[in-house]
Amino acid sequence: MAGGLTYTSIDAVNLTTAEVYGQTLVEIGKNDPKVVGLSADLAKSTKIAVFQKAFPERFFNFGIAEQNMFGAAAGLAKSGLTPFVSTFGAFAALRSCEQIRTDICYQNLNVKIIGTHSGLSFGAAGTTHHVTEDIAILRSFANLTLMCPADGLEAAYCVQAAYEHKGPVYIRLNRGFDQVVYRDEIPSFEFGKANVLREGTDLTFIATGTGVWRALQAADALAKDDGLSVRVLDIHTLKPIDEEAITKAITETRRIITVEDHNVIGGLGTAVADVGATTRKGFVLKKLGVPDEFSVIGLPEDLYSHYGYDENGCIAAAREVMSLDFEEDDDWEDEF
Repeated sequence: MAGGLTYTSIDAVNLTTAEVYGQTLVEIGKNDPKVVGLSADLAKSTKIAVFQKAFPERFFNFGIAEQNMFGAAAGLAKSGLTPFVSTFGAFAALRSCEQIRTDICYQNLNVKIIGTHSGLSFGAAGTTHHVTEDIAILRSFANLTLMCPADGLEAAYCVQAAYEHKGPVYIRLNRGFDQVVYRDEIPSFEFGKANVLREGTDLTFIATGTGVWRALQAADALAKDDGLSVRVLDIHTLKPIDEEAITKAITETRRIITVEDHNVIGGLGTAVADVGATTRKGFVLKKLGVPDEFSVIGLPEDLYSHYGYDENGCIAAAREVMSLDFEEDDDWEDEF
């Protein structure tokens, strides 16, 4: 893609998604003096502190006043600047929801929002810091683009794509410590298009964020232990979502499992169901994620296991889905 990313797979292995974001923003800032950084006493935690150090005159700390920060970001964008706003996802999508909707999205302003510590990645911090509703909320906002990278290297691509896109963008990042999905460059990366990480004909995992690595691990295990041919789609852009890739997966595999670190209501699974409803095809959809409840508190890996969307949960879901039968003739033409 355009922009001249300077990161390699080695860099990405050694950095968290948020750290890659910070370093990428510094590289962008070197070439564009109109890029400015904003945070609300979370520069260090959200990794935008490296931008603050590199360009102190272009960084603004608003204290614990996130709503004011997003209003100011709108004003900076109206002045011709490109604000990158960093805070925890809970404080962006929930505390500052109205400011993002009305001040930024309604005016279609060129503000880039980086929501870190998403999903249950900050699980031990408790309910106030769990971010399991942001996709549902923000994908309903007109004009807003929503991205969620699978690992550090893809985070660099998402930040670059967000910078090149004119209009508001929300990038969903974890607290850190992500598994590595991409060990090489991503030549197929395209804004709004899913990455097909594994081809398959029996079923498809459609995953985003941390769910991508877990889906890949499950697909490998299912191929080895069950002889299944499993497709894996990485949905790095949740809005606009890749309807073509999803429709193709539904048509060719008929069995779909979505994997996301988010509530199963309103997130990736719901977006896939929306696409599936337009295909007029019969298919199975199982949504893996946080159920309709406030999560218990604990370490992220324990929570993923508890709610059944770790690797083992993905494997169990696949075996359940494969046990379901369709018509004997398996003929699409008589569906409607």
